[in-house]
Amino acid sequence: MKRIPFLDSHTGGEPTRLISENFPDLGAGSVAEKLFRLEQNFDTFRSQVLNEPRGADVLVGALLVQPADSTCQLGVIYFNNVGYLGMCGHGTIGLMASLSYQGKITPGAYRIETSVGVVEATLHPAQKTPENAASYPNRVSVRNIPSYRLLKHLAVQVDGQTLHGDVAWGGNWFFLCHDHGLEVSPQNLEPLTDLAWRIRAAYTQMGITAPDGHAIDHVELFAPTPRADSRSFVLCPGKAYDRSPCGTGTSAKLACLAADKIIREGQTWRQESVVGSIFEGRVQIQGEAIIPTITGEAWVMAEGQLLVDERDPFANGIK
Repeated sequence: MKRIPFLDSHTGGEPTRLISENFPDLGAGSVAEKLFRLEQNFDTFRSQVLNEPRGADVLVGALLVQPADSTCQLGVIYFNNVGYLGMCGHGTIGLMASLSYQGKITPGAYRIETSVGVVEATLHPAQKTPENAASYPNRVSVRNIPSYRLLKHLAVQVDGQTLHGDVAWGGNWFFLCHDHGLEVSPQNLEPLTDLAWRIRAAYTQMGITAPDGHAIDHVELFAPTPRADSRSFVLCPGKAYDRSPCGTGTSAKLACLAADKIIREGQTWRQESVVGSIFEGRVQIQGEAIIPTITGEAWVMAEGQLLVDERDPFANGIK
């Protein structure tokens, strides 16, 4: 019987499963190199941890690995139900809150090596009150990698309707659309999912990709809200929607806002998710670089061991 210890948290409703032991030997080198070995040689591990029957489509995995960058205290590989992620904002907040819960880190700033670059996560001290005197710090700010807009106001045709969106990088690739005409709310999840998937199909058929050929694999649909500066529905690569406001998606949004001079350096942007959770975002501008910082909270919600029985016909997950 194979046993894989895990710790689950959620950030604004979006779950992260932290795995820090009993995973394949990924050798030496950078986090990007370790991700490549995991994908090429041990992808079954990803499926065992995240796919049904032990996981679910919405779950994101955070694999804690040794960083190669000597300036970093942590290294992490992010993955989901269909593959691997460059960075994960909600996952980084969940990672920090989980390590805080385990007593492995204390409030302060930490450099984290990801497969797409180094981010800095700051664990904020807990607000000490009689009600939460024994609680662990769980509020985190993530200073992301530089983010930017690749394409502005790209037109796509969906069922005879012309929609527009920006293509931007925030640690993952996003198509950000505002003129879709749908209400962004939990009561409208099926129409939002259907439209976002058809938008992705439309621009994919047009040949729109990242400069390196990577798919633009996340779609964000925005709408106004009285509770924040914007509300979003984010469809992830495996067709699950993000319950959080999406850290890398908010970073991509901030890059577009900064490029259009809608927000200034240091100004706070409040991004609400489709389920009502909120991230706070800010940008720092260094020359041509736009560096977003995302702040949110995560809560630990389950810990235990995943059991993998070789006799089980679905031991490697349902793919």
